[in-house]
Amino acid sequence: MASDAGLPPEFLRAGSSSFTEFLGAVRPELLPRHSDHDLSHLAPHGTTIVAATFDGGVVMAGDRRATMGNMIAQRDIQKVYPADEYSLVGIAGAAGIAVEMVRLFRVELEHYEKVEGAPLSLDGKANRLAGMIRQNLPMAMQGLAVLPLFAGWDQGTGQGRIISYDATGGRYEETSFHSVGSGSVFARGALKKLYRPDLTADQAAMAVVQALYDAADDDSATGGPDLTRKIFPIVMVASADGVDQFEESEISTMMDQLIAGRMQRPDGPEADLR
Repeated sequence: MASDAGLPPEFLRAGSSSFTEFLGAVRPELLPRHSDHDLSHLAPHGTTIVAATFDGGVVMAGDRRATMGNMIAQRDIQKVYPADEYSLVGIAGAAGIAVEMVRLFRVELEHYEKVEGAPLSLDGKANRLAGMIRQNLPMAMQGLAVLPLFAGWDQGTGQGRIISYDATGGRYEETSFHSVGSGSVFARGALKKLYRPDLTADQAAMAVVQALYDAADDDSATGGPDLTRKIFPIVMVASADGVDQFEESEISTMMDQLIAGRMQRPDGPEADLR
């Protein structure tokens, strides 16, 4: 019988049948999630993305700030993109990986349509994106997670839809509005007060921009409108007519209205208490 001499006490102690738990207790530095392997401080991260449905489509907006730790890495990063003719994708998380994932996702949708002669359904697009997020799981365990927000016009059901994800690729259908990123808690809180099902596209756009402003007010990683540099949120809409982006002049006018209102009421517009 082999001798136990020389083995550390941890190897002789009764415990869980999970090797991961054993390794976490004995040599935690060997786990991917241990701080020695945390690479999040090496890459810019992007936040915050907000989306809301309206009667006729869905609108999505993103702030322009990317951070690296406590530093502002970029002031004008683009976080909202058209995925194809009828859908949008917004990125939060490790910016470099997220942008590459969006590029590959767009090519994936275009390639499918060329080969099959017909576009994927909205659910099919959402599932493709879920698979790509799942492939990034090893990097996510090292702090380089990507959590996109996907939205689009469903030609089958004739409505705008919003789909969120977790780091493992799990996908979740959201109702009415949603937000991802470090400022998402504050943005969702704002939208709870501002959202109504009967909003027009312009009103929905103002609602998500107001939500981003509130997120920036409480979250240092979310950038507010930069009036001196003329850097404003990117706002896009997907409807039966396809994907369209609000012009910079339109967003500038929207920002002027928003800030004028905040001068009178810094905490934002009052909710309709019906």
